[in-house]
Amino acid sequence: MMHRALSLDPGSGQLKVRDRSFQLRQNLYLVGFGKAVLGMAAAAEELLGKHLVQGVISVPKGIRAAMEYTGKQEMLLKSHSRVQVFEGAEDNLPDHDALRAALAIRQLAEGLTADDLLLVLISGGGSALLPAPIPPITLEEKQTLTKLLAARGATIQELNTIRKALSQLKGGGLAQAAYPAQVISLILSDVVGDPVDVIASGPTVASVHNVQDCLHILNHYGLRAALPRSVKTVLAQADSDPRGPHTCGHVLNVIIGSNALALAEAQQQAEALGYRAVVLSTTMQGNVKSVAQFYGLLAQVAGAHLSLPSTGAPVEEGEQLHELAAELQLPDLQLKEALEVVAGAKGPICVLAGGEPTVQLQGSGKGGRNQELALRVAAELGQRPLGPVEVLFLSGGTDGRDGPTEAAGAWIMPELAHQATTEGLDVATFLAHNDSHTFFHRFQGGAHLLYTGLTGTNVMDVHFLFLKPQ
Repeated sequence: MMHRALSLDPGSGQLKVRDRSFQLRQNLYLVGFGKAVLGMAAAAEELLGKHLVQGVISVPKGIRAAMEYTGKQEMLLKSHSRVQVFEGAEDNLPDHDALRAALAIRQLAEGLTADDLLLVLISGGGSALLPAPIPPITLEEKQTLTKLLAARGATIQELNTIRKALSQLKGGGLAQAAYPAQVISLILSDVVGDPVDVIASGPTVASVHNVQDCLHILNHYGLRAALPRSVKTVLAQADSDPRGPHTCGHVLNVIIGSNALALAEAQQQAEALGYRAVVLSTTMQGNVKSVAQFYGLLAQVAGAHLSLPSTGAPVEEGEQLHELAAELQLPDLQLKEALEVVAGAKGPICVLAGGEPTVQLQGSGKGGRNQELALRVAAELGQRPLGPVEVLFLSGGTDGRDGPTEAAGAWIMPELAHQATTEGLDVATFLAHNDSHTFFHRFQGGAHLLYTGLTGTNVMDVHFLFLKPQ
């Protein structure tokens, strides 16, 4: 991806990014933050060589050890690298290690001049790895507020609106710190629709939100009255900032990777394995309960197409599936096309999708959205007549970490709920406590958990629905 985005003419020192060219003369600096940034920085330094003066990156705790353990040497910086590496944000939560990295990144950016060029590498997880609250807000206060919003079902867009308002570097703050230097941002998207202002909370994109937007979100989730004094102070001062609104005319933002690219590669792999593969959507979002119900209905309808091609799918379930699809409001949903592919298939099918559903916490269990989605899909499939079709559903995070767990996700089959009962495990009870990881850890000795280790990338989640006629 990096080599597709960047090209360097060694003779002239011209750096080309898409259709723009920049002259390099020992004036190039690098900063980065995110789960994929270590590998991105290694590729950038290899390409740019002596032109790179200095760099600072903020990456997840343990990422270098994970890359070494799995033999991914190409994802590691060389021993003589000019890029300083900070590891932090354990369990994808902002911490003081990440704060130190953010302050080092800000210091580098603020020291640049109009003759300099700043290359910014951004990927999913970048928001947690670039925490720099506006004083007097403390890291702990900002983190507590973010946790409360997430627990009440706030979307990533709403979370990032609040984060940007309370941050020195998000919402265009990093771009402003680097001014008057030219800024090039290469972005690996982990957000539905690839909006550059939302990915990692948009540090190189001017925020379009104001204090009233923040207050509306806080009111909606019943948190305005509980705000710490420091947060109220910063919000009160925001609209009267003497520097005026951030502008980012000196910035070039480029998306270089996304969930769509990951699904396209997975589709090719599935077809090489003998499946008829079809991409359903790259924008799966909404409440995880509704998404699970959608996949349950999809499996039933698609299974009927496979096992009963002459009679087709059950009418009632087909109508329910399309109604639920409309409620989820997925802009790129290819449901009709996917069902046509299934209807015309002679063998096994793989339906692929990606996105980021939300989980509204009601219990204090341990889990992540992928494991919760898989368990909810298992509950749905266990209640539906699927006919003579083998069904397997898998949900995983492309970064290799699902919530505060070591697992990337989980896979299930329709008989899981019944099998769990024989082991004394009640699926409904675990779901009521948002305790999906504990369930999968106990069920069949953890055999249904998906372990990949840290992958060095992050382009949201992937969902695979496999159907094979018996």
